[in-house]
Amino acid sequence: MKRGGGVHTTPAAERDGWWNKVDGRVLSRHRLKVEAVAAGREMARRLQVEHTIHREDGQISEKNSYGNDPFPPKDGR
Repeated sequence: MKRGGGVHTTPAAERDGWWNKVDGRVLSRHRLKVEAVAAGREMARRLQVEHTIHREDGQISEKNSYGNDPFPPKDGR
């Protein structure tokens, strides 16, 4: 089952935790960011999609691809 938007680890709307969302739906809730990131990474690996990690202000801090990356990094050599 592939998902177009990937997994997003975001601050919870209530600001008292972190969520992992796929296609806008909350699939897991966590008290700590480190727990949410680990769970989101595992979801992204299982679904073979991109994992996007957000900061507390909602800005993207990191992206990791665990599937068929349409824009792979270019070899610097």
